[in-house]
Amino acid sequence: MQNKFHPLLVRAVAQALHAIFIENRYADKVIETALRQNPKAGSRDRAFIAETTYDIVRYYRLYVELLGRTPQTESDFWELTGIHFLVPAVSSASASVALPDWKEFKSLNLNILKEKYAQIKQNRASRESIPDWLDELGSRELGAHWEETLSALNRPAQVVLRTNLLKTDRRSLQQALRDEGVDTQAAGESAALLLTRRQNVFQTKAFKKGLFEVQDFSSQLVAPFLAPEPGMRVVDACAGGGGKTLHLAALLQNKGSLIALDTFAWKLDELRLRARRAGAGNVETRPIENRKVIKRLYGSADRLLLDVPCSGLGVLRRNPDAKWKLTPEAIEKLRVTQQEILQDYNRIVKPGGRMVYATCSILPSENEGQVSRFLESEAGKNFVLLDEKRILPQDAGFDGFYMALLEKVS
Repeated sequence: MQNKFHPLLVRAVAQALHAIFIENRYADKVIETALRQNPKAGSRDRAFIAETTYDIVRYYRLYVELLGRTPQTESDFWELTGIHFLVPAVSSASASVALPDWKEFKSLNLNILKEKYAQIKQNRASRESIPDWLDELGSRELGAHWEETLSALNRPAQVVLRTNLLKTDRRSLQQALRDEGVDTQAAGESAALLLTRRQNVFQTKAFKKGLFEVQDFSSQLVAPFLAPEPGMRVVDACAGGGGKTLHLAALLQNKGSLIALDTFAWKLDELRLRARRAGAGNVETRPIENRKVIKRLYGSADRLLLDVPCSGLGVLRRNPDAKWKLTPEAIEKLRVTQQEILQDYNRIVKPGGRMVYATCSILPSENEGQVSRFLESEAGKNFVLLDEKRILPQDAGFDGFYMALLEKVS
């Protein structure tokens, strides 16, 4: 174990943690910067920086309670990193880990840490490392499912690829990646592939040719749930960077019209670049600059996707810092926004058309509760619920998601 440690790598982790928790920056951007600042690092060293940082963010509360104080300095985050590597020995009688004999780790006493852990593990919020308010909310909304959900959310996410069927098929993509030293395995009957080991696939020729996108398996279920058919007019009203938009384009076989909307024009700029690489020629982007953009589309769409802003609690294993940035007030504001989008954007669907309401949240109050509230409203009287799916992270080991399929009957 000791040869894994190098002071430059641990320093990079400590500095990244300082930026995330003291400077309040987003973990993915911080790690991206850390890797750029260590250009000579090999793939193993880069993995050490990224994975160690994410693991400590994931278990931040537990490690801070073991440390006994809130970290403030880079030196404190060195100690927190040391605790991370000692935790197997702390939490198990059989495991043993030897830290390097560095001054930064001198204050860490294994026996004291074991005594602290024996007390801390009795508290679920501390053990699973989440804020108390979130533990209370999850327990209230998910009941008996919450304990298992929490445990699943603390497991690192798998890397899943979606085959771009506009350019290739899954078997051909799998072979092309194998030729570049990237091994995968098929996931279900879909176009999904799982990486057998974590690698940077964005530098592959296959990615640059637009043969695949990185997209979680649960997220890949949303576009087919909407069931678009070639030649239809489809609107993705909360397109963002466009992962689901590009999936819709593939299902439409580049036939018909696909309009991608978002309130952030820069996200649509990114989508246009991705669409060009993917060979998606039927995508039109429109920034939502005012309500007229939505009104002009009323009654025009065969299919409408509402992948609404949400708490993101279903993807915590992918974005573990989100649980430290979220607040109950923020989630309540999101619920208001979700219902406003349902109440307004539903009018884009023409009679006989269908829409999907989707989130990457696990909370019923953002999911089934919002759909029920919409259906009970005046606007919802024109719709019927055809189907819905709730995916918890423990179900198949992928992201938590929710999707509801509704049809406009008049």
